[in-house]
Amino acid sequence: MYKQIIVAVDFSEPSKVALARAIKLATATGAALTIVSVIDNRSTTSVATYDFKYAEQLKEEITKELEESKAQAEAQGVQDVRIIVEVGSPKIILTSFEEADVIVCGATGLNATERLFIGSISETIVRRATCDVLIVRS
Repeated sequence: MYKQIIVAVDFSEPSKVALARAIKLATATGAALTIVSVIDNRSTTSVATYDFKYAEQLKEEITKELEESKAQAEAQGVQDVRIIVEVGSPKIILTSFEEADVIVCGATGLNATERLFIGSISETIVRRATCDVLIVRS
């Protein structure tokens, strides 16, 4: 069965449901769980205006929230939990985990435009992933 589960978290309601599902899956299979949040730097107006100091502050804040998610997973019996915060394109980063057996994500995330479709990021994960993908509906 699964040995390494990756779950994408952007703190939207769908991603919270995906996290809960990934925790249940990790508990049931004994798999390791990696909780990943990606700071999408493509949403800035230009690279020149992107403030890397702000990104570091945001990364620290997200890490604190992910620590709470890690504690939640551990409290439910997941033995091996990692957290990762990256800056870049979620579509690229979330499909780059070679050790992943399954990627879990919500059908939609925080981007309102992408909600018009299944969710541009989740749709790209389905197309690019080399492992199973579980799209969770909330």
